Amino acid sequence: MQELIPINIVIGDRTYRVKVSPNDEELVRKTIKIINAKIVEFKTNFAGKDMQDYISMVLIWYATQAAENKNGTDIDDASIIDSLNKLEAQLDKLV
Repeated sequence: MQELIPINIVIGDRTYRVKVSPNDEELVRKTIKIINAKIVEFKTNFAGKDMQDYISMVLIWYATQAAENKNGTDIDDASIIDSLNKLEAQLDKLV
């Protein structure tokens, strides 16, 4: 079993220390980057009282995206690229 590594992430105005698998670290950091970009986008485009309002908006957006991807109506470019990179690494091991 792989050891978990601690990483610091920032969502909105708060820092969190979480433990993740080393294999998942890059994906977690990319996801946090998307979440923070959406927070900035929602702060720019919509009125809200505080950070919790914007985080809630992002949560609804993110859950909707996940539901669309599950139903196959939308293709996630990042997951395709990740799959292709893994396939390429496996092929490189064979050569």
